[in-house]
Amino acid sequence: MSYQLTIEPLGATIEVQEGQTMLDAALRHGIYLPHACCHGLCGTCKVQIAEGEADLGDANPFALMDFEREEGKALACCATLQADTVIEADIDEEPDAEVIPVKDFSAEVSRIEQLTPTIKAIYLRLDQPMHFQAGQYVQLGIPGLHQSRAFSIANSPADVAASGEIELNVRRVPGGLGTGYIHEQMQVGDTVHLSGPYGRFFVRKSARLPMVFLAGGSGLSSPRSMILDLLQSGSELPITLVYGQRSAAELYYDKAFRDLASLHPNFTYVPALSELDNQAPEGVARGFVHEVAKAHFSNNFSGQKAYLCGPPAMIDAGITTLMQGRLFERDIYHEKFISAADAQQVRSPLFKRV
Repeated sequence: MSYQLTIEPLGATIEVQEGQTMLDAALRHGIYLPHACCHGLCGTCKVQIAEGEADLGDANPFALMDFEREEGKALACCATLQADTVIEADIDEEPDAEVIPVKDFSAEVSRIEQLTPTIKAIYLRLDQPMHFQAGQYVQLGIPGLHQSRAFSIANSPADVAASGEIELNVRRVPGGLGTGYIHEQMQVGDTVHLSGPYGRFFVRKSARLPMVFLAGGSGLSSPRSMILDLLQSGSELPITLVYGQRSAAELYYDKAFRDLASLHPNFTYVPALSELDNQAPEGVARGFVHEVAKAHFSNNFSGQKAYLCGPPAMIDAGITTLMQGRLFERDIYHEKFISAADAQQVRSPLFKRV
């Protein structure tokens, strides 16, 4: 059985299978609905049911208040249809967004590389080509858990098209079942299943403005894909990457970025360590990412587009520093997928973009 879902103000009508969430159906039809946690916890995907009926599913009572339920609101990530339905969603137009429907993929684990003591590069050879925008992510099924985890694609669209492989950089989360499986049990030759691409974290190329990327930890994945894509496509705009880790041992792809900086005069690489490390390579700044970025730009970020990816605390500190340094909210972007553990750290909905 299926139902018809009409999404306003787009005026688009799509088919939704019984038990399928509004969000999943929309994304698989190439229609973007704002979302973040996908667990019914953050409220980012809140929509208004104008007509019809839906089962609200496992929506957290703090993300969807009782009075909002009475007003006909729902969380698209966990609401399923019980009749033909019309919803109203807050959808911003993005001229640089490509319409790419989410698809399911099967893949073979073709390579596993230890990048740092806590981060592995997982290479997956896909059973069919994947078109995506640099910066987007996939949902990787974890065998035995009947759950998926979100990981950004770390290589560029051109590299994926040439090799048929996507690269995921996976940091081992202490006590994490998903990352624990990947680090301890996943083997070359295994078959895994994933879906994608997801997200609206991509370069706004039409702006034609200098770009600064702030990245921390394994949050380097998306910026790496975006920067490689920009340089491979011949962009001559100024591009700056400020990338931070705690120790030199965790500072992965350091040499590769230094080589890129030597080849491309418009690309500047600024590595940073938050802890004192006598093993740090030459030219590594000391301090947190936002502190090093502030010093590098003399606290003036005006006239740029900023892209952030990393732990929630780094994102918050980076946004604050950028805005204090004369950058407006409309010029700041960050990846909005979050884990259930991070859901309580989501920024206020008053911040529409950041």
